Amino acid sequence: MEPKIGYRELVARAEQGIMALTPEEVAQRLDREGVLLVDLRDIRELKREGWIPGSLHVPRGMLEFWIDPGSPYYKPAFGQANEVVLYCNKGWRSALAAESLQAMGCEGVAHMAGGLERWLAEDREIETPNT
Repeated sequence: MEPKIGYRELVARAEQGIMALTPEEVAQRLDREGVLLVDLRDIRELKREGWIPGSLHVPRGMLEFWIDPGSPYYKPAFGQANEVVLYCNKGWRSALAAESLQAMGCEGVAHMAGGLERWLAEDREIETPNT
């Protein structure tokens, strides 16, 4: 099976309708009350590369279930957030996830363009399992 639309096109389409933040803009939001930073990467990526301090790990496949108060998997951290900023490794999964949350009617959703790779390229702080 070969898709008629590749992942690059899906991400490009998603990016046209969502808010994208730079790492600098994300860093400025981290101390704001009501901002929830969500790491969508696989647990193996977190163990290998670390994570942005203060972020909540949400496996990408569970995001829509964890954010919906009607779901048996709902996580209260989402109910306390006014703004949700998503990130992944390159910004691809987070763009698609932001689009999905907007389709669910969520407001105040953004993603970090370039993901953790860009965060690290700008020499920003991360936590690792050893810190």
